[in-house]
Amino acid sequence: MSLNLKSCTDSVVYRLQNHVLHVTLNRASKRNALDNAMYSALAEAIEYADTDAQVRAVLIYGSEECFTAGNDLSSFANPDQEGYAEIPALRMIRALTESQTPLVAAVAGPAVGVGTTLLLHCDLIYAASNSKFRLPFSQLGLVPEAASSLLLPRLVGHQKAMELLVLGDVFSADTAREIGMINAVVDTDVIGMATSEAERLAQLAPASVRATKNLLREPLRQSLRDANDAEQKYFREALSSDEAREALQAFLEKRPARF
Repeated sequence: MSLNLKSCTDSVVYRLQNHVLHVTLNRASKRNALDNAMYSALAEAIEYADTDAQVRAVLIYGSEECFTAGNDLSSFANPDQEGYAEIPALRMIRALTESQTPLVAAVAGPAVGVGTTLLLHCDLIYAASNSKFRLPFSQLGLVPEAASSLLLPRLVGHQKAMELLVLGDVFSADTAREIGMINAVVDTDVIGMATSEAERLAQLAPASVRATKNLLREPLRQSLRDANDAEQKYFREALSSDEAREALQAFLEKRPARF
């Protein structure tokens, strides 16, 4: 099956097999940290899936050692205040929010920041036992993104969401399963397991599957857009704040931030 995708980066690899669009994060030297080119490639893959009848599910994964370390913090070093440097990230978030095609994820190793929040938009998620999730927004002087301020409390309640989004502690695959964020913890070959489940989806009546996803998501779509708008406003303000500058400098200098 051929793919008519224009984004081209060695850091995101596309493959269409058995009606499943495999989207692999492939930047091992940077622990799959997402830069603007990767955000654009992810966005295009998600958007493309809704336009090609051959694609019945999208499967997103990294390696068996690392899903993604989150946003590439070097993009925060000199933010474009006029154009807002994270436009490719916002395109990916919009693609996730508007997606009509089932999204499946396989997680192993670190899933940090956006590596966790993007999962909140996926329909099926399988995590290896070595998975470690973290939402370190306050540690970076920033605020939640990808509508996580809406989706996470809806999933786990206000108090637990506050704990995860503000205190930013690492939590395990078992905890993610207990709070309902993932479907299952997989001891071996999580990518193989997720591939099998994505192919099961792809073998079902495609219109029925998409309609069911839309019925589940439609009541939230306007709220998701509103949450994204609010988060982006606060995120832009936070990105240029003294707190964020100190947090980034502390990260680069490998020292505790002084707020």
